[in-house]
Amino acid sequence: LSSRTSAAEKEMGGAEKKEKQYRAHQGFGDHHGGVTSAHTYFYADEAKCDQHMETFLRCIDASSGSSEDGFSAIKLTALARPQFLVRFSEVLVKWRRFFHQMAAEQGQAGRAVLDTKLEVEKLQEALANLGTVGKAESQQWFTGENLGTSGTVDLLDWNSLFDSRTKLSRPLLIPNRKTGQLEPLLSRFREEEELQMKRVLKRMDVLAKRAMEKGVRLMVDAEQSYFQPAISRLTVETQRRFNRSQPIIFNTYQCYLKEAYNNVTGDVELSRREGWHFGTKLVRGAYMEQERERAAQMGYEDPINPTYEKTNEMYHRCLDYVLEEIKHSRKASVMVASHNEDTVKFTLRRMMELGIHPSDKKVCFGQLLGMCDQITFPLGQAGFPVYKYVPYGPVNEVLPYLSRRAQENRGFMQRVNRERDLLWKEVKRRLVTGNLFS
Repeated sequence: LSSRTSAAEKEMGGAEKKEKQYRAHQGFGDHHGGVTSAHTYFYADEAKCDQHMETFLRCIDASSGSSEDGFSAIKLTALARPQFLVRFSEVLVKWRRFFHQMAAEQGQAGRAVLDTKLEVEKLQEALANLGTVGKAESQQWFTGENLGTSGTVDLLDWNSLFDSRTKLSRPLLIPNRKTGQLEPLLSRFREEEELQMKRVLKRMDVLAKRAMEKGVRLMVDAEQSYFQPAISRLTVETQRRFNRSQPIIFNTYQCYLKEAYNNVTGDVELSRREGWHFGTKLVRGAYMEQERERAAQMGYEDPINPTYEKTNEMYHRCLDYVLEEIKHSRKASVMVASHNEDTVKFTLRRMMELGIHPSDKKVCFGQLLGMCDQITFPLGQAGFPVYKYVPYGPVNEVLPYLSRRAQENRGFMQRVNRERDLLWKEVKRRLVTGNLFS
């Protein structure tokens, strides 16, 4: 719990000013609770983060030696102090919310994220009226090479302002919707967080360089929603550097989140504008029970889709968007990480309709080692790139993880029975044809 609280908070208080979702909560200090299908890292110190990095480096080496075009998965909570990820996530969410507040004032509430475009002149006037910045300074905000040239600013333009604005010595003020008062966006994002930012980016840089050297692609796993905005932002920063000619870094999108489609489409559009390759792994999500319980106890909106069917719809919607991007630009790649047969069939059908061939290697599939082999092997035999996700570590840690995965996958035993029936059917076929060992 203490690793999610900043030194400034401990010394001066201030937790009550944080967004509810980003406050440390005694009942959720163990962020493993309620998590059925993901390994959870706990922060000890910076030396432990360096040890995790060394383990990931060895994993990259192992992947390189065992398969062509392999993947290696990493988690940023293993490489950074959780307090930094939580605080950075809160800042990013506040900055994005400020944009939507300005959009609502310009009569654009409810529009799709990428269709929301603020008129620069009205925006400058609003900023001046709020007292956020003076008119002269607000004009300087939009004089960059790619800002304000069309007279409008969308969310990607707005996000690109973040870096330059937050480096100013004077705190950037944004309005608090509840109190009506202006508050510094980065009131507690000081030396402590700046140092953490440098450390985690350095570790990611080391891992990305090793992956590129070894011909391995690096998948950054998604985690809890109060970490995720920071994780995604850091991953995109790494993609900007290493995905110039091919997709080396893959970001993970959890489709049980209500914001999944907006996140996917925003990052795809950013990759188009900046000319790098978009790489993604799509999953349904592994933290649903914990996320819902935490939201209910702490009094913020549940970030998870209300039903399993809604999550399926979101998964297929995000996947279809990426497949369309593959067809039109060829600068996108996706791993369909799913044990759901309907999702696999949906992917194969859409690939055929869009003219995406397995040999293009733009679409690959992934299942956990030991699960859903009746999906994995036919895909591989049909020429599709397909991967088995291999958990590694001490037996007393890996076996509980695997048992949780089995428990999490609804209908798992039915699929086991079906797989057994398919195996018996194949054995009988081979006995009848006299090709038992072929």
